[in-house]
Amino acid sequence: MKKICKILLKVFFSLVVLILIVFLLWILQYFHKSNPKNRIIYETTNTDIYQDTRISAHRSGAGVYPEETMLAFEACLNNFNVDYFEFDLHITKDDVLILLHDATLDRTSNCEEVFGETNVYPETKTFAELQKLNMGIKFVDDNGNTPYKDIQDEEILSKLKIVSLDQVLDFLTSKGSFKYLIEIKNKGELGKRAADLLYEVLKQRQLFDDVILGCFNKDVPKYVDMKYPEIKRGANTDEVIDFVIACLVNDKDFNPQYTVLQLPYHNLVFSRGVNFGLVSFINYAHKNNLAVQYWTINNSKDMQYLKSVGADCIMTDYPNIVPF
Repeated sequence: MKKICKILLKVFFSLVVLILIVFLLWILQYFHKSNPKNRIIYETTNTDIYQDTRISAHRSGAGVYPEETMLAFEACLNNFNVDYFEFDLHITKDDVLILLHDATLDRTSNCEEVFGETNVYPETKTFAELQKLNMGIKFVDDNGNTPYKDIQDEEILSKLKIVSLDQVLDFLTSKGSFKYLIEIKNKGELGKRAADLLYEVLKQRQLFDDVILGCFNKDVPKYVDMKYPEIKRGANTDEVIDFVIACLVNDKDFNPQYTVLQLPYHNLVFSRGVNFGLVSFINYAHKNNLAVQYWTINNSKDMQYLKSVGADCIMTDYPNIVPF
């Protein structure tokens, strides 16, 4: 019996040591920073690949202004150097594409006060109905203040209304040349209908080269690939995993349907413990004509590092702290 106990104890301690070794190896890879000297510059045809890193205002600068509002877009243009604008789309009851990140309007608006209900989904309201909302009323700045909660200035209030895709494109295209990272949030048939509407807008405005479609759900990218190959898109979650495997084995026949990798950096939940900020990943992506963009980078040191290893674009809630 003692002999069996000793064997079991040895096995137990061996397993503990093995787990500790694996954990330490994971820690080393997750926090490892590549040497920028290992960066390789390739000749590519992808117009979203750059030698100098571009900046995207994530949700139009959600850390500084009420997200995805005209007030935020104007502030980004006037105060910061922004190359891309990132925002999210939902479809309304009357088929208008509006800017909104969450599935419901509760977190960012006064929908309960206006409509007398909670869990308000934009697809249940018309655009005219949604225009009654204040999309900045619940904005909280880094000091805990709510600067737009009791504001009475009509001009500012007009810039805090919910924004349609056409409205924001009218505004931005009149101010200069920008690129757009657009995510369709709706799923299923609503998501496909939103893709139909987005395609018509891009076709009418001739913006196919300036827009990258992002989508976490799989049905919308599949639908877009089949019906609208003119639309450039980013990789979905499964495709990112396939990319990592292809990179690790140096797959020479790698041929993805997407043109951009939009990757998290040091975000345990979304990165699944993988350190995507390695120069080897960026080199392999560029070699295969894929741009590499990182979200959501709200630390200036991380921005500087990702720039040094060849990131094509950095999405941030805080375009006011970009160090370059």
